Amino acid sequence: MRNVFKVTFVIIGTLIGAGFASGQEMYIFFYSYGFNGLFGLVISTLLMGIIIFKVLKMIQKYNITNYKEFLNVIVNKSFKRKYFNIKNIFEIIINIFILITFFIMIAGFGAYFEQSLGINHFLGSAILAVLSFIVFLSSVKGLVKVNEILIPILIGLIFIVGILNFSHLNFIEFSNNLIQNNSSNWFINAILYCSYNSILLIPSIIALNKYVNNKKENIAITMLTVFIVLLLSIILFSILGNVDTDISKVEMPVVYVVEKLFINLKYVYGFVIISSIFTTSISLGTSFLNNVCKNKNVFPQVAGIMCIIAVGISNFGFANLVNLLYPIFGYLGLVQIFYIIKQ
Repeated sequence: MRNVFKVTFVIIGTLIGAGFASGQEMYIFFYSYGFNGLFGLVISTLLMGIIIFKVLKMIQKYNITNYKEFLNVIVNKSFKRKYFNIKNIFEIIINIFILITFFIMIAGFGAYFEQSLGINHFLGSAILAVLSFIVFLSSVKGLVKVNEILIPILIGLIFIVGILNFSHLNFIEFSNNLIQNNSSNWFINAILYCSYNSILLIPSIIALNKYVNNKKENIAITMLTVFIVLLLSIILFSILGNVDTDISKVEMPVVYVVEKLFINLKYVYGFVIISSIFTTSISLGTSFLNNVCKNKNVFPQVAGIMCIIAVGISNFGFANLVNLLYPIFGYLGLVQIFYIIKQ
């Protein structure tokens, strides 16, 4: 049973990064669509659960140990031989997205430092890059250990903030705002959210192949993940209802609410932000390194270059990177979702 929690915590640790914990993703993909966004949130989470279960099942059935083997299964079963190059193209696209999202996590860390602590974002980004590099040297074991310690704490803290938020929430005004924002395209955005998250999740799940044993554990991992992610998502969705300014101009809306209404929890939620960013960054970085480094001896060199570039790219800004890149890769991930569900 312990393996169930280990895998679940790594999956959640991959999901609740800078965009999730800060509320930026929640606003872009769900809250901006009002009540329809709530429906989209449920649909997206359930679809994510289906993908998680399918991938876990495939790992066992085909004894998959890396992402290349995973692509061999879904691509070779779906295309004739003359299309063999599509596997290589798809692998390159996925690895680029994982790397870019790692860069976004580094930028998010810097954005928090600047918005909440008044410290230059460059320094914050550099701190996370160094911490990530240290974990990369220990590979998957370090990834599992960090998530096993931090994720239960993060879940508890977000839950506490959620309970306190309900006591300050004007439900009538909140409902009116949701009705006014009830725009279209909510379904497409819900699928896109699941799509780009699946790109990030699958390599992380594959890296945990040694911890996955049987169908019973697969079901437990899937159900536990869906329940926790849906609960946390609804909590963050409701917190956005207490933003009293133009939410589109706030890089980290949940942090804004916590600092305004629960000043005593400012540093507590700060821990949630930096820890969630950290867990996601190391999950992504480990996935990327496992995918591109055939020889483990080059891990330190590649990891070092990756972390240095990430600090430089963080200057583009966290919210700008999320708004521009996540939807684009969401469309690309739809292809992968389609062939996973076909299995």
